[in-house]
Amino acid sequence: MENSRKIDPFGFREYDARWLYDKNINLLGIEDLGKGLGTQIKNHTKKDNPRVVVGHDYRSYSEEIKSALKKGLVSTGCQIEDVGLSLSPMVYFAQFNLNSDAVAMVTASHNENGWTGVKMGIKKGLTHAPEEMKELKDITLNQKFTEGKGSEKQISNFQEVYKNDLISKNKINKKIKAVVACGNGTAGIFAPDILRGIGCEVIELDCKLDWSFPKYNPNPEDLEMLHAISKAVKENNADIGFGFDGDGDRCGVIDNEGNEIFSDKIGLIIARNLSPKHKGSKFVVDVKSTGLFSNDKILLENNCKTIYWKTGHSHIKRKVNNEKALAGFEKSGHFFFNQPLGYGYDDGINSAIQVCHLLDNQNKKMNEIIKELPNTYQSPTMAPFCKDEEKYQVVDELVNQVKEIKNSKTKVDGQEISEILTVNGVRFSFNDGSWGLIRASSNKPSLVVVTESPTSDERKKKIFEFIDGLLQKTGKIGSYDQKI
Repeated sequence: MENSRKIDPFGFREYDARWLYDKNINLLGIEDLGKGLGTQIKNHTKKDNPRVVVGHDYRSYSEEIKSALKKGLVSTGCQIEDVGLSLSPMVYFAQFNLNSDAVAMVTASHNENGWTGVKMGIKKGLTHAPEEMKELKDITLNQKFTEGKGSEKQISNFQEVYKNDLISKNKINKKIKAVVACGNGTAGIFAPDILRGIGCEVIELDCKLDWSFPKYNPNPEDLEMLHAISKAVKENNADIGFGFDGDGDRCGVIDNEGNEIFSDKIGLIIARNLSPKHKGSKFVVDVKSTGLFSNDKILLENNCKTIYWKTGHSHIKRKVNNEKALAGFEKSGHFFFNQPLGYGYDDGINSAIQVCHLLDNQNKKMNEIIKELPNTYQSPTMAPFCKDEEKYQVVDELVNQVKEIKNSKTKVDGQEISEILTVNGVRFSFNDGSWGLIRASSNKPSLVVVTESPTSDERKKKIFEFIDGLLQKTGKIGSYDQKI
């Protein structure tokens, strides 16, 4: 172990913590993070020995990261309940099942190899909000640690407890043939078993655990992963294809014809399916999501309300909780189901299960269900590089520029901007229903760009060209991860 602590302040993100290991953080830095988190948990719970559930994902270095984190937590007085190799939703579930005081999951989620991080929460079903992350950053970097005598124990066989909870509540009648792709990430030892357990015929794709991720990064927004699922769906004549990210809290969907369905549209058809049984429900969607939610006829017929909110699993989770919404949907594939459908947190496997219920309830194929939605042309989520220390300033400047363009009635591709939403970056809309979004990424040195048009693919591209033009003028933008 290194002689001096290393912990880059920029690793404290909006609602979780992520670093390149060991470039930006070392084991002593992780131990300090554990001390900071333990101190914070004690301060919030007012307990000398709070119980903390800890788990880790399947990366080559995750166990040693977890060991250092636990050492820090124990030194503050925390009682660790280690559930072992986990998905993030399994750790969230454990807080309910074991009635513990807090959670800490060692994962870099969908980030590439080399990254590590921690998702953490105190109140059941919620992860840290920005103010809690600022508090944790202050405690950790300024070493405002408390001391105590903690403990550690292993919780054996908890994987089966989590699996059985989902299986027992979600049996289906129809034999749905599903391709299940896990990108060799941790979901590979969970998703196939659970979906078989509810009654699916499962075709496994890259479900063997391999921390080198030899095929592609486990990220259901990654086009390489989506193309692989599409190919497998068509070759196996499957009803549906599911792709899960590295820590299993997100799910991507491919229909029976091999077409990718963006997660916000999956959210919309799930909401449509739920609304007759749950009239008057609220749904929360992130600002990257399709504009179809706001005027959907089935949701309106059932007196359902849609709230657009800040992108980020922690933001949407809290909004779902605060609004007592039935469900929340993020374009990235984070779905949140409240009681009676779930515990409020994001679980990619439960999201896939809800899609299976949709297919089970309707005598239609997935492509037929999707075609019932009005047609729109959506871009993928595009992420141009922008330094962490510059990205929020860049976005603030662009928000002001877009406001000026609206106020001056300057036309973009022949139309004036009709509406602006600035709850998270800037989402600007036009009278024809087209819109564009620019925001700062919550967990990487990049911005996020999304466009959508109900009129044409060309219009979608024109709005992107407008956004890209604004970005390039800043001189602070690097290359995109993908472009249209």
